[in-house]
Amino acid sequence: MSETRADPPVVMVLGTTPAGGELALAFQRLGVGVALVEILDAAAVIAKMAEVKPRYVVAASPDVPPEILIAAAETENVDVFPTPRGARLSLDREGLRKLAADELGLPTVPFWFAGSAEELDAVARHAGFPLVVSPVAGQSTAGSSVLTRPEDVEAAWKLATAGGGSPQRVVAETVVEVDDEVTLLTARSIAPSGPTVAFCEPIGHRRSDGGPLESWQPHQMSPAALDAARSIAARIVNSLGGRGLFSVELLVRGDEVYFSGVRPRPEDVGLLTLRSQRLSQFELHARAILGVSLDTIMISPAAAEVLEGGTTTVGVLSEALEVPESDVRVSDNGAIAIATAPDVVRARDRAHRVSSVLRAP
Repeated sequence: MSETRADPPVVMVLGTTPAGGELALAFQRLGVGVALVEILDAAAVIAKMAEVKPRYVVAASPDVPPEILIAAAETENVDVFPTPRGARLSLDREGLRKLAADELGLPTVPFWFAGSAEELDAVARHAGFPLVVSPVAGQSTAGSSVLTRPEDVEAAWKLATAGGGSPQRVVAETVVEVDDEVTLLTARSIAPSGPTVAFCEPIGHRRSDGGPLESWQPHQMSPAALDAARSIAARIVNSLGGRGLFSVELLVRGDEVYFSGVRPRPEDVGLLTLRSQRLSQFELHARAILGVSLDTIMISPAAAEVLEGGTTTVGVLSEALEVPESDVRVSDNGAIAIATAPDVVRARDRAHRVSSVLRAP
């Protein structure tokens, strides 16, 4: 008598964004059933779960409130990613900095917290100038400013708290001269022997004022800096727990590496892995969650520029794709120009040429 195979598990992906679509495809290619749903509220998500009966619930967007993940995690026989704790801490600069610096002992730039303009003024007089002032909640840089003199304390406080979120607190960080901003994509999964982590090649990135987000892989680091980066990444993702791909943000100065932040999901900076790696960041995320074999092999140096807004015509695409080894991904939110080359310098040049065509009036 032949054995009957169990039905494949179902993954419910929260977030009908381009990233959610890419993640859904990654799961589908592995033979998993996928329900891609729009984020509403906890009651709507629980009702949808009762309908599709998922084995896994995965937030593809940072806009999914931790409360929804908590409600989903309370359902029997359902694994939720990121973990509610990981999702909450990734949006809580105060909690994340205390975890990294105080509990894990990770190197960070000096920081202080303030709950009023008066407290911020006291911090500034103690720490000195300049300081970067940001809201403690949220993952975007909106509300951040550089404080350079005592007269600007009130304006910096108002800007950081203008969103009206809770709590009304800010973080002030010393401005440290660094060479590079780097993201280390780190896949955490569970093997029979216990938790495992795997690292992609470092991704360098920058965003000029008003310009696109530019990223490139691999970003060259000294052996000492790379070892430090991997140690920091492993310690923070193991502390957050769960399975999946984590985008660990780092500041690098020579051999010194500082922890900056972590996001428990694929991010825009990793979109170039669609062409640079054998498995893209979305495929790594899916495989790590499912607990199946993965690798972080890079097949070509690559670069990308992420463009926000605008429209792209067929004629513009045709011109842009004349650049050798180029690719363009278009969505309602904008477009991404990706290019590969034998080395990062040429890949960055090619990606910029594609981006320039897409941005031309």
